[in-house]
Amino acid sequence: MMMNILIPKSLIFTFSKNPSNLGRSNVSFTLSLLQSFCTSGGRNFSKTCSVSDFLLHKHQFSPETVSRVASVFTRLKNPEKSDSILEFLKENGFSKTHLEKILMSRPCLLSSSLERIIKPKVRIFHDFGFSSSETARIISKDPTILYSSAKNRVIPSLAVLKSIIGSRTNVAKVLKKSTWFLSVDLKKNLLPNVKFLESCGIPRKLIINHIFFCPRFFLLKPEVLRKCVDKVNEMGVTRSSKSYIYAVRIISSMSNEIWEHKLQAFRILGFSEDDILKVVRKAPQVFCVSEEKIKNISELLLATGKYNTLCIVNRPTSLMYSSERYKPRLQVLKHLENSNLLDEWPSLGILCGMKDEEFLKKFVDPYFSKVDKLHIPECYRGLKRH
Repeated sequence: MMMNILIPKSLIFTFSKNPSNLGRSNVSFTLSLLQSFCTSGGRNFSKTCSVSDFLLHKHQFSPETVSRVASVFTRLKNPEKSDSILEFLKENGFSKTHLEKILMSRPCLLSSSLERIIKPKVRIFHDFGFSSSETARIISKDPTILYSSAKNRVIPSLAVLKSIIGSRTNVAKVLKKSTWFLSVDLKKNLLPNVKFLESCGIPRKLIINHIFFCPRFFLLKPEVLRKCVDKVNEMGVTRSSKSYIYAVRIISSMSNEIWEHKLQAFRILGFSEDDILKVVRKAPQVFCVSEEKIKNISELLLATGKYNTLCIVNRPTSLMYSSERYKPRLQVLKHLENSNLLDEWPSLGILCGMKDEEFLKKFVDPYFSKVDKLHIPECYRGLKRH
């Protein structure tokens, strides 16, 4: 009498998706899975179990995840133990996506100790006040947390973060952005760095904002941060200005060689050393712009004959806008000037700061019936007329 063999949909999908491209490893993988179903009826696991059978059939993980785990071990010595690990995590808010991210990074999860390794770490986050979804998101982002020392790393790091940031909600917000804070000794970098920046006159609130948006900056070695501060001080950036911490951050992100390349890009365009220092003091974030963009935008503005290097120095953030923003505006202004319809060109601040709708209302609508419509750039034709 012939046995009925139930083949899971995921296996049928493996064949039907692209059978012509099945490689030898995929064929072996599939035949192994078929053999497992033929011998067991797909119902029970033996004392040992193939990874493909366990992950693909029982837990419906993706073939990519199965392949990654199978690259570490082909059979599970204790499938009941692996099953209890996955079930525990599911019960505590871990979705299949979370679990697959963890297994892709740490296949050894399936052979870890549930009682000694996994449960204590999950419990720490819950005791700290994190929801199940927050805990799952943080751990799946960096599964090495599961293998860090609870006593020497995870608990102290959470405590330091809360002492600086002030609330569990904000700690969760930071960890969603970066889990690096749980992999280093924060008493050796974050804590002294925050205290040092406060001693420079930077308000705690501003420091916290930067922890959210640039967490790695605060994990610099304290001696490196101090050298960056010294360099910013030498350039004359005022400590009381909001630009101060931006300047320190940007200097810390570049080698001396890269910084020199940025300065040279300005020199080649005709900016004096004093001009460059003024740009650093007013808008240090401009130095995050590529040298090519600094060159292209500066040349585009200078070529008009209406703006010079002093205009750019007075409005350095103008270098952060794209040429796609400037070109149609300059085209309109040039046409109005040639048609004797423009009394005065707008300042650089107005040129770059206006929204398209505002520019349209001020420099296109009043002259719409008087200019050749072919000179109205395509990007403005679809905007709502006033």
